[in-house]
Amino acid sequence: MAGDLLRTRDGGHARVGFVELFFDLIFVFAITQISHALLAHLSWIGALQGFMLLGAVWWAWIDTSWITNWLDPERAPVRALLFLLMAAGLVMSTSLPEAFGEKGLIFACAFASLQVGRGLFTLWAVRRHDVLRPNFQRICIWAGVGAALWITGGLMEGQARLIIWLIAVAFEFAGPACYFWVPGLGRSHTEDWEVEGAHMAERVGLFIIICLGESVLVTGATFAGLDWTAPVVGAFAAAFAGTLAMWWIWFSKAHDAASDVISHANDTGRVARRAYTYAPILVVAGIVVTAVGDEMSLSHPGGAIDFAMAAVLIGGPMLFLVGAQVFKLAAFGIWSPSRLGGIAALGALSLAVPVLTPVGLAACATAVLIGVGAWETVATHRMPAEEARTPE
Repeated sequence: MAGDLLRTRDGGHARVGFVELFFDLIFVFAITQISHALLAHLSWIGALQGFMLLGAVWWAWIDTSWITNWLDPERAPVRALLFLLMAAGLVMSTSLPEAFGEKGLIFACAFASLQVGRGLFTLWAVRRHDVLRPNFQRICIWAGVGAALWITGGLMEGQARLIIWLIAVAFEFAGPACYFWVPGLGRSHTEDWEVEGAHMAERVGLFIIICLGESVLVTGATFAGLDWTAPVVGAFAAAFAGTLAMWWIWFSKAHDAASDVISHANDTGRVARRAYTYAPILVVAGIVVTAVGDEMSLSHPGGAIDFAMAAVLIGGPMLFLVGAQVFKLAAFGIWSPSRLGGIAALGALSLAVPVLTPVGLAACATAVLIGVGAWETVATHRMPAEEARTPE
């Protein structure tokens, strides 16, 4: 029966299953593909295309995470769905570098089949659920319209594809924000999107780990193929320390407290939509751009810094901190002095670009991230015990 596919809500923490972790492996490859595509086309158009592709990858992943929050991945039909989504995701990932070239239609069809297929399966699975069924009727309609936009763009070329896919990405982002409103069917309500909060927080945390792991892979692979001169070793150390600092900042007390917030919220759907569906995309983008900057500083640690290199070496960490601040604001309604201070410091660092080498700029940006992490750790330790669950 369809009802048998739903998770059992017994008040405990629904741990992330091995099949969910297996599904996530596809996205390690996808994030790597986006990094390489951005590095190969480091321009304003390349950055826009990279953001659009990252947006598609993010929605393919986060929408699936919502589904496995409701459906039990230990059930055979749900597990089969995840395997099919993995196959579509693998096709999508392999076509990413040529998505704006010869493989645009392949990319569009893979993404569309993933979104529509997942929605239709879930609609079938909840067909006897009075609350979730109308919700997924609306979601399937939105997925169908989105699929038509992606496939139409895939059939186009050049600027036409870029414009249509830009509309398609905006449409994906608009869905939850508009509560999947459909004429005649009305809109959904966040109270209908009851989620298991700790599971959602853990899933997003694991995706951040995927992105950080991709950064380590890029750094290690690039470093292994270079002569280990002092500047190259310095760039490697800065890149690795920067990745550790981003992990430190994200998985601070604020992450644990945010998991607590969503777990005990009266409207878990509202918190999940705001803090775990929208806010992390900037963090992910920051990690991807930082990985590109790390590869550039490793390959060219000395000499002058051009605009593109400065943009990624400063912009990557800045995007990460902006996303971390947006997440904190979405989860707690708090402006973080440490994260705002880090953003300001990175902005000021742009003034020093003319007198720095790439490895020097990378080291300075990493120092800012480490400073933010240290600031938050010290601030947390100074709080009274009764306030320990609230971030600084």
